[in-house]
Amino acid sequence: MFEATRRDGVCRLARPETRWLSTGHAGGESRADAAFNVTVPEGWPETDLDAYVERRLSAAGFDERGPALLTGVGQEHARRARFGPVEVVATAGVSNPAELPVDGESSDWGDASPTSDAAAGDDREERDDPVGTVNVFVGTTRSLEPGALANLVAVAAEAKAATLLARCGAPGTTTDAVVAACDPAGDPVTFSGSATEVGNAARVCVRDAVRASLDSRYDADSIPRGVDEASYGVVADDRATVSPI
Repeated sequence: MFEATRRDGVCRLARPETRWLSTGHAGGESRADAAFNVTVPEGWPETDLDAYVERRLSAAGFDERGPALLTGVGQEHARRARFGPVEVVATAGVSNPAELPVDGESSDWGDASPTSDAAAGDDREERDDPVGTVNVFVGTTRSLEPGALANLVAVAAEAKAATLLARCGAPGTTTDAVVAACDPAGDPVTFSGSATEVGNAARVCVRDAVRASLDSRYDADSIPRGVDEASYGVVADDRATVSPI
């Protein structure tokens, strides 16, 4: 689906007149000829993200503009997976896992104390090491109804979480993002749930692209399993008040 080009730490995923839905910075729905995955350098100090993205795309020689995600993972670790009417491109790093303990996994519910010093919060602006981040771009040649495009984000996030739980013991990082895309001129599709052709293909592609990117990123290093082994991260060990409705 996407014509992929990597240059100067930027990966452009191009397809004319594509509908996009991004959960990243300046996200939401849009129609554009490309989306971008941008690697930020170590010790990244930027706060004006719009200006930063504009500079990076211009410096890389890309004229199109569209949804852009940011990551600490180098674009050489981007991996593409294709199955049926779906394609996924992912970059995956897990230096900042976000854990969510459930009953039976933690004996210390209640005070919301992080389980380690590394779990103090997402303080990426105060640290020199780059944030890992799992960025997923999922696109289909079908034309999705608005609700189906939004649901494709949920399907991709669920598949990403399942893959990361199996590989690193956390369902995501503190900075993950998903961009879903579809072709407005494709065959119309009303639903994108896990049992549909699009949803099933998305799950397969997200799993395989994220897994392959992790294998590339951690080829010479072990994948951190949870906050205690990672550079930093968060643990949601608070307890909500639950009551009947």
